[in-house]
Amino acid sequence: MARLPAVLGTDDLPLAELCAARLDGELVAVGDRWCPVDEPDLPALRAAAVAPASPGRLIVERRSAAWVHGALPVPPVTPEYCIPYAGRSTARPDPACTVRQVVIDEGDVTAVGGVRCTTTLRTAFDLLREPDAAVDAVGIVAALLATEAALERQLHERIAAAHRLPHKARAVARLVAASRQPSLTR
Repeated sequence: MARLPAVLGTDDLPLAELCAARLDGELVAVGDRWCPVDEPDLPALRAAAVAPASPGRLIVERRSAAWVHGALPVPPVTPEYCIPYAGRSTARPDPACTVRQVVIDEGDVTAVGGVRCTTTLRTAFDLLREPDAAVDAVGIVAALLATEAALERQLHERIAAAHRLPHKARAVARLVAASRQPSLTR
């Protein structure tokens, strides 16, 4: 008998069966997918849960990537992806997701469980410049800073090296606030 994947969707089992298993306490809903309750909460599992249905050149980014890296307790309601600017596309895998075209180096992308995701450095860099005030960029970046000792220095260097960076002053102010914010993991 074939083993089912750790992250299930309606391609794997009918919706009614997935909902029944959730009600029986066998599965837990993660975004629009389901995972067994005893599956370890690892970055690879989170990446699989937020992975685009038709990945192509899509990369998990911003708050979705922060959740994959463990900086958020739950995934954002709207999955956030980016596509390299050179790979222009008008196709959207799902109308309920956000897709941005960005200039991104391959060094800013890592594979987490086979899913392309922005690195913690790029994720924090993007969140620091986030124009939406409703996003708790300071709190998320503070949680990311707690995961890597050199991340704060790398962010300061990256922001300082950028000459024409939109929202640069906001990014510096948020980084200072994030570095001062107490974290339970530090």
